[in-house]
Amino acid sequence: MSEFWRDRRTLVTGATGLLGATLTRLLHERAADVVCLVRDWVPDSELVRRGTISEVTVVRGTVTDGAIVERVLGEYEIDTVFHLAAQTTVPIANRNPISTLESNVAGTWSVLEACRRSPTVRHIVTASSDKAYGDAPQVPYTEDMPLAGRHPYDASKACADLVAQSYAATYGLPVVISRCGNLYGEGDLNWNRLIPGTIRSILRAERPVIRSNGQLVRDYFYVPDGAAAYMVLAERLAADPGLRGRAYNFSSEEPLTVMALVERILALMGSTLEPDVRGEATNEIATQSLSAARAREELGWRPLFDLDEGLRRTIGWYRELLGTS
Repeated sequence: MSEFWRDRRTLVTGATGLLGATLTRLLHERAADVVCLVRDWVPDSELVRRGTISEVTVVRGTVTDGAIVERVLGEYEIDTVFHLAAQTTVPIANRNPISTLESNVAGTWSVLEACRRSPTVRHIVTASSDKAYGDAPQVPYTEDMPLAGRHPYDASKACADLVAQSYAATYGLPVVISRCGNLYGEGDLNWNRLIPGTIRSILRAERPVIRSNGQLVRDYFYVPDGAAAYMVLAERLAADPGLRGRAYNFSSEEPLTVMALVERILALMGSTLEPDVRGEATNEIATQSLSAARAREELGWRPLFDLDEGLRRTIGWYRELLGTS
């Protein structure tokens, strides 16, 4: 569907985020007519650093302001919506649950309600998370398992996911839901996250910090694969409206412990530093991983990169950013 995106009027919320910036760039490269709803000016975002922000339409506002969302949809005659805006950091959610719930849950129903009232919107992809499953009794998670998030971030994503399913079931809204593992890749400057923090520490010849006990199991999903998955979802929804209300897991299906991931990064960077394991993490689920079988079978989707290739590309980006050889 190489021509699918040409001149397609597309809204991206959360465009300054890790996934949003990459998705916006890919859409622009495919000649989509992109509008970004941006709350804060984030100078370190890849949207700004690459100059993409000067090549797309930018509207300042928040997704919780339904009037602004409705104005954007109407004035720019938006056809396709990618709703990514959210508070995405678990420790921040634990410290600030109200702002997280407002952004993640109220923001979702605000966008979906504006879409419901719009005569032009035909396709919507909204971001859920593997955290929406909560501490499920078995792994890998499949899409037919119940959503059981308990802690603030997990619960916010489960609620937003159910709101999207509700709008599809009740109003026939053409929305599909993406549930991804932990995203990483070029452009992530949240140094509290495991991969950016580990790489920066190694480049500085400092011991990488592991805030948990190192035994938490997670999926790690390269952000260009994530952005491509969102575009595939929108394309498939356009071809088959019967997909509305469906949720799809996206994962490299290579779960590993935090310690194993740090050791993999150390090996790729040729470092013998010993991790500093602090065991301070709280309200974290011990084991999470996703099955992407439904996406493979129903959408024909495959990741383009395995974990090592994604990490190599990511390490190279940080080397260039931080000016190290």
